[in-house]
Amino acid sequence: MAVPASNKFPMYAVVVFGALLIASAPPAAVAPDAVAVCVPPADAAHAAAGASAADPAQQVLIDYLSRRFLVASTATGRMVAAAHRAADEVGLDPLLVLAVIAVESRFNPIAESGMGAKGLMQIIPRYHLDKLRAAGGEDAVFDPEANIQVGSRILQEYVYRYGTLEAGLQQYNGAARDANAYYARRVMAERERLEDVMRASGMATVIAAGQGS
Repeated sequence: MAVPASNKFPMYAVVVFGALLIASAPPAAVAPDAVAVCVPPADAAHAAAGASAADPAQQVLIDYLSRRFLVASTATGRMVAAAHRAADEVGLDPLLVLAVIAVESRFNPIAESGMGAKGLMQIIPRYHLDKLRAAGGEDAVFDPEANIQVGSRILQEYVYRYGTLEAGLQQYNGAARDANAYYARRVMAERERLEDVMRASGMATVIAAGQGS
């Protein structure tokens, strides 16, 4: 803020006096830095622990997906963890869920298509309002964890209803009439790529059951 010329000397005196007071104050009287003020020590420790809490198998996926899709590793870690939790809840393979995210949005949580599909798993809200409301409301479609939870449940229901993983994936994409099952083949190719990454790191055995048939 600019100071009028007539007030420059008094303001200077105030600044000097304040600086002397701070210099002479004991360490406990000086305000902590901005990070310490904004984040209580316990929360900061918890956040640091959470950042390193990914198990080795998930960390392999985090490192690979972060590099490939140019997403910060912290954000990627949350998405990978959410995919594992959601897949476990509905009985899907977490690599399959991650493959759908890769194909649908390239791990962009605010992706939106011309057809109105939104978020990581490209959910069209008007078709799944009940599930979104249960996850926090229609705006939850742009929340990564809620989107993955809802998208995984939609996919699981389609797989169960249509009898096979391929048919469920095609229905998820709105391409049930595609005799070539292009979308399903694309997702499965992506899933295989993720499995190859895990295999190369010695983590191929850490793959959830329940992949459909």
